Amino acid sequence: MKRVIVGLSGGVDSSVAAYLLKKQGYDVIGLFMKNWHDDSVTISNECPWLDDSNDAMLVAEKLGIPFQTVDLSKQYKERIVDYMFNEYEKGRTPNPDVLCNREIKFDVFLKIALELGADYVATGHYCRKGIIENSGKVTYQLLAGVDNNKDQSYFLCQLSQEQLSKALFPIGELTKPEVRDIANDIGLVTADKKDSQGLCFIGKVRLPEFLQQQLKPKEGLIVEIPNDLKIFNQKQPKFTSEIDKLKFLSRKVNYKIDDGKVVGKHQGAHFFTKGQRKGLAVGGTPEPLFVIDTDVEENVIYTGQGKEHPGLLKKALFVGNDELHWIREDLVLDVDVTMQVEARIRYRQPLQKATLHKIDSGLYVEFEACQSAITEGQFVAWYKNDELLGSGVIS
Repeated sequence: MKRVIVGLSGGVDSSVAAYLLKKQGYDVIGLFMKNWHDDSVTISNECPWLDDSNDAMLVAEKLGIPFQTVDLSKQYKERIVDYMFNEYEKGRTPNPDVLCNREIKFDVFLKIALELGADYVATGHYCRKGIIENSGKVTYQLLAGVDNNKDQSYFLCQLSQEQLSKALFPIGELTKPEVRDIANDIGLVTADKKDSQGLCFIGKVRLPEFLQQQLKPKEGLIVEIPNDLKIFNQKQPKFTSEIDKLKFLSRKVNYKIDDGKVVGKHQGAHFFTKGQRKGLAVGGTPEPLFVIDTDVEENVIYTGQGKEHPGLLKKALFVGNDELHWIREDLVLDVDVTMQVEARIRYRQPLQKATLHKIDSGLYVEFEACQSAITEGQFVAWYKNDELLGSGVIS
């Protein structure tokens, strides 16, 4: 019997994952990760992790599996929370869920599991693992979940071959309704529990409030940039090389205050992100205002009217070598080589046709269609069919 340690989160997905593994004959242990108890940052009056840990314990009892709680709050603060604040201060928008999987679940947690004699760790992610064997060499694949509505492969886009080799995703072949049906059939307390919202493992937290407790408010200007600003109507120059074209398509427009008009004030540019519409508190425009850029140095937010504002749309992005990651190490591109893929720049975005271009310093992702709100600090992930091949931080 192979031993599997399941990250029981107190939700329905990980509960059913544990049940399925037990049914398949594995020696299953449930482990609840406690990732936050810093009273200096109040997240909500409720105490979600206590409720979740109780639910996880009840599930383990029901399934007849051993259960314990591990406190990973120190590592979580160092690797996720501090990183997040650092990124926001730089004017980038990190994705804590992707980081949490790479740094906590499949690193810190995985090491604890291996020390407890586990062969694998399992989570309730909606994704699948494939295995390719070629002349004695094993390659692991990260495949999308069968449920298109719930596919969570994007959140695991930073996993390595080593991490995937130890991972199991028992519910990847199921849809969410099927998972709930199983939980109801066997009488699990989590069967009808709502999916958790908020930060990975911290619980019911809204990011702006969380950030405001660490990053100091600082009043600045909100500037509206007109759609017909000269730079948007620039004719595409004649390019001498493919790289020049990609540089042009992925370039960052540097706005100045006198490019537009001041329409309001804000309490800190680092609280805002590209594409954001809520929280600006500026009314009276024919179309809603969206954030098209933030300048944390000058503490200015640049906005534009409507979803189709040219300041939101771009056809290419760049990932530097130091933030480039391939799950399929055997498919790493050499310099000057291209690859046709489908890519997404955020969770739940439908996959978009794109071409990867490898250059000396990194990788360009060129999309067939314009993308809205390509945001520095977020992850781009690329796929072939339903396999996630690699990812990178948008620079």
